[in-house]
Amino acid sequence: MLRQLVDIGVFDLNTEPLDEAIGRRLKHFWGHTTCPRCGNPSIRTWESSDRVCCRNYDFKPVYTYGTPFHEKHLSCGEVFLAFILYADTLLTISQIVTVFDRAYKTIFYAIREVEAAVHRGFPVVWDQFQDTISGPTQIDESGKVCSGYKGHNPPRDSRHRGGSSRRGRSRWRRRHGDQLTLVAACRDVLRVIRGQLGIQYETDLEPVLEKTEDLSQPLGEVWTDGLQAYRQMEHDHKTVFHKETYVSPEGVHINQAECLYSLVKPWLRKFRGLSKHGLEQAAHTFGVVCSLNLVGASLEILVDCLVMGGFHSST
Repeated sequence: MLRQLVDIGVFDLNTEPLDEAIGRRLKHFWGHTTCPRCGNPSIRTWESSDRVCCRNYDFKPVYTYGTPFHEKHLSCGEVFLAFILYADTLLTISQIVTVFDRAYKTIFYAIREVEAAVHRGFPVVWDQFQDTISGPTQIDESGKVCSGYKGHNPPRDSRHRGGSSRRGRSRWRRRHGDQLTLVAACRDVLRVIRGQLGIQYETDLEPVLEKTEDLSQPLGEVWTDGLQAYRQMEHDHKTVFHKETYVSPEGVHINQAECLYSLVKPWLRKFRGLSKHGLEQAAHTFGVVCSLNLVGASLEILVDCLVMGGFHSST
């Protein structure tokens, strides 16, 4: 139905205003950073030119150099909008491809590059919001089975190869995918989600708290449920036992973390199966985007995530 709506011209995609906004932000960034070649703060930009120039070094790249917007078959606005549709809606990449009327791989690789840049740039950008983060940290876990054959050839096949007799997408009835544990930590507007293989505190739960502490110093009090793995926790720790109540007499609860799972699980279902790496990456992306939404981050903030994550990794 979405394909038909696009074909009859219901959607008229115009990203020119977004292209201009991203261009202004990238040029602003170039004007306040050092040259990636010589390290001197000598970059010049022009409103009427797509090039930037270093005064001390023969270096004149386009303003998208070193970012996920560089050398794409998409405009800056299309790259940005494709990632927003992927990260903040229930549209699949195949449906996003329909909206843009582009090749699947063109959209897929653009989204993946932006996603990696956002992951790298988010901690840097998040520093400016640290003074607003306070209160206890709620942590919870939820089991998730990843697709054992996602990305293999063939991941699904006919009945004589062990496939399902049901029509549509299915999976082999042989080996299941890895049993992962999604671990979420919520503190104020910060959301940190990771996919872990086990359920041990030292290897699976503590890294999520460490990441939360890195993004919101100091960590403060930690609230959990009665899972045995949490008993080894060295942080100031309070527990609510769900067999007795959802909110303890002291007011301890993990409702924010459980609410986050009610949002992330429908979002993950749109992928119709994810590999271990894909599940970890998708869960991380959801936490980043959710945090930025909750803090009320502007368009420029997300562009900064892309620029800082992409530019500094290339230099």
